[in-house]
Amino acid sequence: MGALKERKLLAALRDYVAAGDRPFLGICLGLQLLFEGSEENGGVEGLGLIPGRVERFDESKGLPIPHIGWNDLALATKGGASPPPPPPLLSRLGDRRVYFVHSFRAVPSVANAEWVAATSEYAGDFVAALSRGSVAATQFHPEKSGAAGLDVLRGFLEGPGGPGPGASPSPAAPPRAARARGLAKRVIACLDVRANDAGDLVVTKGDQYDVREAPSGEAQGGARAAASGPGQPASGDVRNLGKPVDLAARYYAEGADEVTFLNITGFRDAPLADLPMLAVLRAASERVFVPLTVGGGIREATDPDGTRHSALEVAAEYFRSGADKVSIGSDAVEAALAWYARGRRGDGGSAIERISWAYGAQAVVVSVDPRRVWVADPRSTPRPAVRVTDGRRGPGGEEFCWWQCTVRGGREGRDLDAVELAVACEALGAGEILLNCIDRDGTGEGFDLDLVRAVSDAVGIPVIASSGAGRPAHFAEVFAATGCSAALAAGIFHRKEVGISEVKGAMDEAGIPSRVA
Repeated sequence: MGALKERKLLAALRDYVAAGDRPFLGICLGLQLLFEGSEENGGVEGLGLIPGRVERFDESKGLPIPHIGWNDLALATKGGASPPPPPPLLSRLGDRRVYFVHSFRAVPSVANAEWVAATSEYAGDFVAALSRGSVAATQFHPEKSGAAGLDVLRGFLEGPGGPGPGASPSPAAPPRAARARGLAKRVIACLDVRANDAGDLVVTKGDQYDVREAPSGEAQGGARAAASGPGQPASGDVRNLGKPVDLAARYYAEGADEVTFLNITGFRDAPLADLPMLAVLRAASERVFVPLTVGGGIREATDPDGTRHSALEVAAEYFRSGADKVSIGSDAVEAALAWYARGRRGDGGSAIERISWAYGAQAVVVSVDPRRVWVADPRSTPRPAVRVTDGRRGPGGEEFCWWQCTVRGGREGRDLDAVELAVACEALGAGEILLNCIDRDGTGEGFDLDLVRAVSDAVGIPVIASSGAGRPAHFAEVFAATGCSAALAAGIFHRKEVGISEVKGAMDEAGIPSRVA
């Protein structure tokens, strides 16, 4: 609203929308701006074209906020016994879910009923789509809602009918009674991206951060040893599981709800000169119409030519290149330690605070890399230790542990527990926690349910479980046993040991809501 006012566009925009006979599509904030105002940022005036105010979701319901993920729509009845035919905007959508990401929402009322085309439910009903005349708006993101979202855009552009020219028909969703409704639990495909020895970007994966193949054969080992120099260990090539953009497109086609790129190579140290990774995001966003997250190097940095960039500038470049969220790792640990040292107060200077202020909490993911620290008695440590329930015990038979946060790819530990980190980062403005587990990475034994449960119970933002998945049942298990909102895997998807459709099949069998692509 500030930008519209500064550019003297408010009157023209109000007149255009009020006329109702010219095409207008608002997305997310574009829907919210049409109302009288919003309580966000202490109160902001809206365009005032639709009765009602935009308010934060009701936190007393105990649901994670932001509302992130794939949810159902219910067509508005407009006062009748059954919904009227859907407006052109929604005419091709059918029963498929669409992608939301927001902390504030408008509520349907008698006063705005003529505008409301569809609602969705999360801590109560909220306005999901508007339609009147040629004016339409969605709280959800069609451009991130996969094939369903592309059909929403076709409906707006072309009117009711089948898929537009050159489009592939969207697969039909199962009958409503055959699948659980409401906000779906998300299945995320993660791609660890780095440069190999030839300088090409590849997707790799390793156990405990070892991403090189073992040398194959004496000749190769001798050559590697010679090339490495005296005293340097011989090593094989960087494990290559595919090209980042091609794999991302494959996972999108297979039904992944989101795709995450983790930049784990040295070129992340100069992010604004990091043309290969920015190019990956740009190319992926042309083929992948679900949310993209990028992590690695989202911090203050200096390019080789001496140019300094703030973390906000780095994040902005990734957003412009196609990322929807940025993931912050080691810097989040340092920001949390500083938050506690200041008496649980921020100073506005951390990457989390600055990016969240500029782009919203939903754009900031904090990636946590913890490892178990065993203790015989929880009273012996100031950290929040818990009793382990998975049958594992420490080297001395210990039954309790806490999870130490690490930095620098797990190479250094800090005197900070994963639960403490999550609490601090939520207070600083993070909108989501990506919860890894060094102890489970690459084991295929399942997610660390104790860890995921402890963090999910401690914060009011969505938590993504990561590390340890080995079969489809592990996803259903973590969703059933903890409060996490999403689960992520990498190697088992890359190696085709487990298919995304198999994961969602296991979720359906367990009665856990999942999205049908």
